[in-house]
Amino acid sequence: MAVGKEIRTKIKSVEGTQKITRAMQMVATSKMRKTQARMRAARPYAEKVREVMAHVAETNPDFKHPALQTRESVKRVGVILVSSDKGLCGGLNANVLRTFYQLVDGWSDKGVEVDVCCFGQKGFAALTRLKMNVVSSATQLGDTPQQEKLIGPASKIVRSYLSGDIDELHIVYSKFVNTMKQEPKIEQLLPLRTEELESEFPYSWDYLYEPDVRSVLDILVRRYLESVVFQAVAENMASEQAARMVAMKAATDNAAQAIERLKLTYNKARQAAITTELSEIVAGAAAV
Repeated sequence: MAVGKEIRTKIKSVEGTQKITRAMQMVATSKMRKTQARMRAARPYAEKVREVMAHVAETNPDFKHPALQTRESVKRVGVILVSSDKGLCGGLNANVLRTFYQLVDGWSDKGVEVDVCCFGQKGFAALTRLKMNVVSSATQLGDTPQQEKLIGPASKIVRSYLSGDIDELHIVYSKFVNTMKQEPKIEQLLPLRTEELESEFPYSWDYLYEPDVRSVLDILVRRYLESVVFQAVAENMASEQAARMVAMKAATDNAAQAIERLKLTYNKARQAAITTELSEIVAGAAAV
């Protein structure tokens, strides 16, 4: 039964794949809980920093920080792209890259050039193939976001804004909504959109600055940018594990269905072979 042997080989191959996908699903489930815990733990700090920045943006001190000033014309923009280092997470990276390309195409139509700071191997590889201007990057971030790996590449493109080389800075990442839904999101980091912050935090405070306005705002803006980038990476990691868990569960279920179909095909082929042998035996006995 050559046909039956081939089908048995396919069944064993699919069963081996099913074991791998089931193990990856369990690992992703375990990591997802940890990444979600880290993501939720970082949210209060990021939200409080946003609130303080909204209040500061509404005040009118003698010194106006460059991060709060809108440029008259936009000739060059910077984008921080956050992706995953590994694949097998469904359409997570494809969706965030599609959103990034739409953003870049919109600026290209206006004749605006784009500098990119990339976090994650998948995004870095995609932009390298397209020969885009990647000014800084960080890959192999692991399962836990670490500030020391993020600050360097992010600081380089932030300095480009403060020095006037770029006129706007955006960040693109996958926001974790729930286990079944992760949506790509675009946020403008610089200059701060005061109207959005003020609508989110409508009331204001009157601040006394010590030692001076410039020193306080320099530190505050830096902390704000660090928290936003860290939160975006944490959100993306939680989205990655959730998407991988869902993808591996779907792969495991599909493998189970494929095994059932192959077993049914094998049984039909085996039954057909037995029937053929019996028919030959009966025909031979009748001939005798």
